[in-house]
Amino acid sequence: MPIARNLMRTARERLFHVLRMGFRLVPLGEARRDHWRQWFLQRFPEVRPAAVHGQSSGATSTRRARTTANGRAVGYRAHQPPALPATLSATLVAFYLPQFHAIPENNEWWGEGFTEWRNVGRALPQFQGHAQPRLPGALGYYDLGHPAALRAQATLAQAYGVGAFCSYFYWFQGRTLLEAPLRQWLDDPSITLPICLCWANESWSRRWDGRAGEVLIAQSHDPDDDLAFIAHVSAYLRDPRYLRVDGKPLLLVYRPGLLPDPAATAARWRKWCAGNGVGEIFIAYVQGFERPDPATLGFDAAVEFPPNLSTPADITADQVLINDEYTGQVLDWRELATDYSQRTPPAYRLFPAVNCGWDNEPRRPSRGRTYLHASPRRYRDWLIAAIGRGRPDAGETAPLVFINAWNEWAEGAVLEPDARLGHAWLHATAEALRESAGKTSATTTPDAEVAMRPCVVIHAWYPDAFGELLDALDKLATPMRLVVTTGKEQAGKVSGELARRGMIAELEVHENRGRDILPFVHVADRLLNEGEKLVLKLHTKQSPHRPDGANWRGELLDRLASPARFQHIVTSFQEDASLGLVAPEGHVQPLHYYWGANRDKVHYLATRLGIKKPDAGTDHFVSGSMFWVRLDGLRPLLDAHLDEWEFEAEAGQLDGTFAHAVERVFALCVREQGLRVQDAATLCGDVRVETGPYPYAKRD
Repeated sequence: MPIARNLMRTARERLFHVLRMGFRLVPLGEARRDHWRQWFLQRFPEVRPAAVHGQSSGATSTRRARTTANGRAVGYRAHQPPALPATLSATLVAFYLPQFHAIPENNEWWGEGFTEWRNVGRALPQFQGHAQPRLPGALGYYDLGHPAALRAQATLAQAYGVGAFCSYFYWFQGRTLLEAPLRQWLDDPSITLPICLCWANESWSRRWDGRAGEVLIAQSHDPDDDLAFIAHVSAYLRDPRYLRVDGKPLLLVYRPGLLPDPAATAARWRKWCAGNGVGEIFIAYVQGFERPDPATLGFDAAVEFPPNLSTPADITADQVLINDEYTGQVLDWRELATDYSQRTPPAYRLFPAVNCGWDNEPRRPSRGRTYLHASPRRYRDWLIAAIGRGRPDAGETAPLVFINAWNEWAEGAVLEPDARLGHAWLHATAEALRESAGKTSATTTPDAEVAMRPCVVIHAWYPDAFGELLDALDKLATPMRLVVTTGKEQAGKVSGELARRGMIAELEVHENRGRDILPFVHVADRLLNEGEKLVLKLHTKQSPHRPDGANWRGELLDRLASPARFQHIVTSFQEDASLGLVAPEGHVQPLHYYWGANRDKVHYLATRLGIKKPDAGTDHFVSGSMFWVRLDGLRPLLDAHLDEWEFEAEAGQLDGTFAHAVERVFALCVREQGLRVQDAATLCGDVRVETGPYPYAKRD
């Protein structure tokens, strides 16, 4: 029987791929292609190939937090209202879900007191590196039944440059659901954030728990209902705060294909509004399922809706499962962003949109769809591109750009602050507005100044050795930015040494976790946000288990920061954009050193970071973890937002910790970014001295 099932599965997969290839060769327009794809898949779902499975964890240790799931990750950003441009480069419209308050219908269908938070809280990680559950941050588990909740959301959105909410509106032949927050907006003039409505005109079913055929409340459309609907929502359309396009209130339809005659519906709405004091309206539809020319529907425009209608790479097979029964799908979010950013604008009016992540595991336990490798910085880059795409279409100085979404917590599309990253997504939103307006962020140093000034990051765990590093820097007589990380017990001596020398430094106190690596990753993430380009990473390497630890430190320091080399290295980075990392000669070692202790963690990191799997026979790492690096070269590592709990507490481990694994991927990240790794001697034109076997580590 297993053989027969495998043969059937193989045959089905081959049939699907043949049909898809043939379909792609048929000369169809985008709209017709979308229509026939939806028609075929709805009627013949069994043709789809079986789900790709991840790798069984087997003997691999499970990577899952043993504490609560609300710990902070690398890249966490606190609330700090940004300085926005006086004139914003776009009106950002975030899709908004009003599901976070109890209603009688949900009580009946899903249990007493149900809100979307119940789905959010039940989620569990399904594979290694799966960040679930994703829990709320500063706004908490709000209840939209209370007016203060929407008021706080609107205030926060405006502070970071979000220009409006596009709220889903649920209308079923005169019956509305989840309308309370919208009524609060209508009745509270102190909420100045504009809104617009998106009629979610689908029937509701139990598809969340796998019973899509069981309809909870049906949707039905007819001419009388068209008029009743527009009369009901006219109270919103008339409000002076309501979002307008070309002076007309904007009304969206989620799935116009479900309307019997969209053009007739649009005509009825326009006629009613013209005759009842609303005036002209602007009708758009959401491109979640199909992409027809809006004119064929009697509409004015369309709105993109990522992640729908895109097919990024399926990377499920790369994931090591925590739950071997997982049958969900894992896709590469980076390809989604690239796809949308590079699309050619259509002839009709289209408002671009971006997505800030997606993971509907909370709604579909063990069967969810997760887009990996989304990050605030990558979202910022996509948003900048979308703003640029929006200008020629809209013909306005501030085009509309949509964001999916403000608070889709159970689908992992959330701008609101969360427990892991705080306000990072909102900061990224504000930075995109600033950069697209031609301004740097409030915390960014002008490029010219950054290019002239290296940044030195020192982890000072051993105060007795700290002075040696400061002596070396003092001899350089070069302007630099100095950041020092240390532990709580060492902070007094470290700050005292800096004061004694009259040296200005930013001092950060960190838990004794991850040795020099985790503090550096935290600092590097912050410096990249602040616009720094170039960093020299040093630490007071002592290695108490080795008698030659001081020699190791001195050798690394001399080869990276001697007066004869320092400025040459800085100049090389400024003049050669392909230079990514400069390592001390003699300390670039084969990855297979101590490979047995580090292999699984390095492989996990490669998957988590979305970089190609390392080859232990040909790839190398910088032993001693001191080097120069262009911060953009570390984007794969920094944009992965590693969790602090993944780094073991210090217990004198000689190897095999998560920090040792991260040490081994610095150079891999730089190469993944298309940058070059160079040893300092070769870069500076010095003669390399071969000393035989590496004296500071033994081969496996």
